[in-house]
Amino acid sequence: MERDNAWKKYSESDLEKLEKINRDYRKFLDTGKTERECVAESVRLAKEAGYRNLADIIANGETLKAGDKVYLAYMGKSIVLFHIGSKPIDQGMNILGAHIDSPRIDIKQNPLYEDTEIAYLDTHYYGGIKKYQWVTIPLAIHGVVVKKDGTVLNIIIGEDENDPVVFISDLLIHLAQTQLEKKGAKVIEGEDLNVIIGNMPLKDEEKDAVKKNIIRLIKEKYDFEEEDFISAELEVVPAGKAREAGIDRSMIMAYGQDDRSCAYTSLIAMIEKKEVETTACVLLVDKEEIGSVGATGMQSKFFENTLAELLDRMGIYSELTLRRVLANSKMLSSDVSAAFDPTYASVFEKKNAAYFSKGIVINKFTGSRGKSGSNDANAEYIGEIRRIFDKYEVAYQTAELGKVDQGGGGTIAYIMALYGMNVIDSGVAVLNMHAPYEVVSKADIYEAVKAYEAFISE
Repeated sequence: MERDNAWKKYSESDLEKLEKINRDYRKFLDTGKTERECVAESVRLAKEAGYRNLADIIANGETLKAGDKVYLAYMGKSIVLFHIGSKPIDQGMNILGAHIDSPRIDIKQNPLYEDTEIAYLDTHYYGGIKKYQWVTIPLAIHGVVVKKDGTVLNIIIGEDENDPVVFISDLLIHLAQTQLEKKGAKVIEGEDLNVIIGNMPLKDEEKDAVKKNIIRLIKEKYDFEEEDFISAELEVVPAGKAREAGIDRSMIMAYGQDDRSCAYTSLIAMIEKKEVETTACVLLVDKEEIGSVGATGMQSKFFENTLAELLDRMGIYSELTLRRVLANSKMLSSDVSAAFDPTYASVFEKKNAAYFSKGIVINKFTGSRGKSGSNDANAEYIGEIRRIFDKYEVAYQTAELGKVDQGGGGTIAYIMALYGMNVIDSGVAVLNMHAPYEVVSKADIYEAVKAYEAFISE
């Protein structure tokens, strides 16, 4: 079943819409390089679209009704948005769920040290990465430092053109004979991902003079002490902006497109929708790359708790109503797929692979090998999704993540399916997935917005 390249069908009007969506998408990627930054930008966009903070509504004892639009940010790392529809909510919701964390390098709690007059930050990588991809490239530091008095400092170093960048060194080729004999997983070890941040000593200091100079600089410029690293969350990410890729400008190369390509398109589809019959929900969560754990991950109860608060403000909360809403809901688990790469064709099965510019990708199941850890959506639900996408002229394709015994991966789909709702993975095809710079097709971003709009319209 061959699928056409979506570029072939676009009118001039389509191309104008496509370029606008992708310009705005690049801005979102530049603004949101961490989960906290994604939530902050999502709140800004939601407020502009008329969404109100559910926490304020609860505090003021206000009620909610059909047509109301609310959001709730949780710990600054996850966010839920609801657009209440005209149909009774216990008939279920249309949910778009994506994750906003991405593979990266985290700075440890006791990170700063000096070795042979070079200052370093010790790190611990986050999520699945090929460690050798992160050396010798310009890196930036994003995150927060929280002082003992509760003061929160937002830190971004390396993004402004006048900022310095940081980096991780690699061994020169002339001395790398032994290194190059190692397996790829061992060429760069996790404990060797040490970020170089300085080389200038503080005058009149004999011991650790470079480290002391760094401590002086962070106090002067960023107003925190070395001890404050203990209560900091600082993430090392590739420096620089999202860029158009290809001589024809048909693609976007940027950090964090797994899964922010799906998070942004879900968010935009939601906030630009003026009216809905079935209550629509967008769920952007943290911690997917490490198993959806923790208070801000999908395995937490925060989504269920937030829905309970929504029902309470609607005056219809009961445990049974909550369970009915969840069980009767339908969800697109908006997560990316691996795009077919002809250079590495041996790991793909061509008939069941995702391709650039052929539209949003439907994955009946993810998991690994014998579908371990998979949601495995039922055929009836897939038939319904096909009908919706065809009705709204959405370009779509189906895929699996590589050959059966080659590997695999997971999403938040199986967690939401535990409520008994219909869930299927549906997202954008990505090249270089989990690398510092990932690549998507502009056409697929456009089709994702159309697909998510179609889904919440039904």
